[in-house]
Amino acid sequence: MLRAGLLRVSPSDPTLRMASRADLPSVETMLGAADLPVAGVAEFIDGFVVAEVDGDLVGVAGLESHGEDGVLRSVVVSPSFRGRGLGARLTERVLEAARAVGLRRLYLLTTTAEAYFPRHGFRRIERADASEAVQQSVEFREACPASAVSMVLELE
Repeated sequence: MLRAGLLRVSPSDPTLRMASRADLPSVETMLGAADLPVAGVAEFIDGFVVAEVDGDLVGVAGLESHGEDGVLRSVVVSPSFRGRGLGARLTERVLEAARAVGLRRLYLLTTTAEAYFPRHGFRRIERADASEAVQQSVEFREACPASAVSMVLELE
């Protein structure tokens, strides 16, 4: 069915949209429940994509812009919606947004999904090889542990 310009397969099929300030408490709750950091989320909430069903958030992915580079962060899907490709849809939407604003590279840190992100074109790098601007982000400086795997995707 078609509603407000968005294609929905069924009433329970998540709709993706850009987050708003009003979504911040729900986004932070969702991230906290998944043991993902919330530091810096408020500053970049306008770069987040959310998936919702009947007004409830069921997925989140964030984009932080730092000069010519960006950080993909906080990709999480509610347990009841996992295994349906929603994480991939959220990730692809963030990649589209990153390209649309002209970012050259997109970095990420992960402690649990190193095997997942290569299917989106990311490759592993040393954390010290991230751009200076990205290394100064909250995500790289303090939100993620030193043990997190660093990855990059060239967008150009």
